[in-house]
Amino acid sequence: MADGDNKSTNQLAAETASLEEQLQGWGEVILVTDKILRWEKVWFPLAVMGTVTFAFLMIYYLDPSVLSGVSCFVMFLCLADYLVPALAPRIFGSNKWTTEQQQRFHEICSNLVKTRRRVVGWWKRLFTLKEEKPKMYFMTMLCSLAVVAWVGQQVHNLFLTYLVVSVLLLFPGLNQHGIITKYVGMAKREINKLLKQKEKKNE
Repeated sequence: MADGDNKSTNQLAAETASLEEQLQGWGEVILVTDKILRWEKVWFPLAVMGTVTFAFLMIYYLDPSVLSGVSCFVMFLCLADYLVPALAPRIFGSNKWTTEQQQRFHEICSNLVKTRRRVVGWWKRLFTLKEEKPKMYFMTMLCSLAVVAWVGQQVHNLFLTYLVVSVLLLFPGLNQHGIITKYVGMAKREINKLLKQKEKKNE
């Protein structure tokens, strides 16, 4: 068991080191983005929502076709991939990293690797469910996709995308400041109260 844990830990460390090497040119940008998403200053969430809202208003105003939108998005990614590693050291001075910055960059890369592993794990479990319990897999997928299709039919696709992007970008800050934990705890307490009341009525 210990050998398995050591192997997993070593593999995680190797994957993290590899990702750090790949993202080294983006290091300062990632650290700045991390600070913004974790709301290190009180106005950061407002800045995030303002930027996202402006971007989606521009998309709504320009109303590009799907092909044009995808092409512009990929073009932006290509330009960023080329320009950021070249300009970031000059703008931020990446060669003057502190120990704290290096440690935070390592933590971010480690979290990204863990998140990737979780996604792969969920994907594998889905296929395991398909092989072991095909009826449950079929019903789960059918119901889930039907709900998604219904929501997509009720809400404008651009507004729905705006909501999804906003939630994803606000999630790290909400989690960092304990807001999610607070409201999840409140919801659990309310559910427990309802269950206890139901048990008393049954008695």
